[in-house]
Amino acid sequence: MKSVLTLVSGREDRVLRRIRISEIVRNPNQPRRYFDPEAIATLAESIRQYGVLNPLTVRRTANGGYELVAGERRLRAARVAGLTDVPCLLINADGEDSSVIALVENLQRRDLDFFEEANGFKRLIEQFGLTQEEAARKVGKTQSAVANKLRLLRLSQQNMELIRCNNLTERHARALLRLNDEADRINVTNYIIEHELNVSRTEEYIDEFLKAKENPQPVVEPESGKHVVRLFKDVRFFLNTLNRAVGVMVDAGIGATVKQQESDDGLTLTICIPHAKG
Repeated sequence: MKSVLTLVSGREDRVLRRIRISEIVRNPNQPRRYFDPEAIATLAESIRQYGVLNPLTVRRTANGGYELVAGERRLRAARVAGLTDVPCLLINADGEDSSVIALVENLQRRDLDFFEEANGFKRLIEQFGLTQEEAARKVGKTQSAVANKLRLLRLSQQNMELIRCNNLTERHARALLRLNDEADRINVTNYIIEHELNVSRTEEYIDEFLKAKENPQPVVEPESGKHVVRLFKDVRFFLNTLNRAVGVMVDAGIGATVKQQESDDGLTLTICIPHAKG
């Protein structure tokens, strides 16, 4: 099978060598941004006992030092373990190949979340002027797979953090792309998290949300002798908020109840909050 990369190494550079950690700088194009401190500490303990079993990959820099190409977790853990040098494979790679190798290694290890993957592809394309097809070919992916990853970057940073912190999946994120309004995306994401919706239920909810938004329900209420029509984008949000508030009172030992009665004129809500005893 033909390699997706062409790395030319001189005879000397094929030799595995130990390099001082202080001489190695991190790869600025490392796609991975979050490193679990607990996982690093566990790896550091293993390194203390057995050493670094899998060499890091580095390349020379213009000032005579070394830039990490692949193996940042091992490098961080080696520092924590107190090592002064680590085994490295020195390769002759340009910036583009270095970025590709870093991305491929993380993809193979499944170390990246889907947003980090998307950002990795984005940097490859923008920094080196690649097309989506060229970037896909370099990492052994299809053009459509890369395009789908890149679409995730349309979500805001706030939305991404909500998705990350609550362990929602890539399919949850893709479903949210159907919403064009940022406020809608955040509201729906919070609803998904609060109600622990799976992907299928999320897609159904977004269908209902979009239909409700296309056909808002008018509520007529008096104001200074005039009738002002106010549109609720989605009455369900109001009802859910009301039910949650009643639920909080019930959890606190207050026997509050809410009754709903639907008629041709609309929905009637009756909330009963008992008086405190004694």
